[in-house]
Amino acid sequence: MAKTYIEERVFELAHYVIENKSTVREAAKKFYISKSTVHKDIVERLQAFDKDLYLEVKQVLDENKAERHLRGGMATRKKYLGEK
Repeated sequence: MAKTYIEERVFELAHYVIENKSTVREAAKKFYISKSTVHKDIVERLQAFDKDLYLEVKQVLDENKAERHLRGGMATRKKYLGEK
């Protein structure tokens, strides 16, 4: 059975997130799709296609979520120090 476009995109997204430890925002930018599409592909569709791969991606996304407040703080610090 041939994979559909969406199924191929889901697996490409999953591998990209794992290999690059990327955020949903970074993956969306790379694949020219919305953050909500990335989230739906990873959380809903991937879980239905490949549970083990889903768990790997979820681990990366959970790490990103845990570090999110730190990245936000650093961005604010740079902003007020005049850095880019």
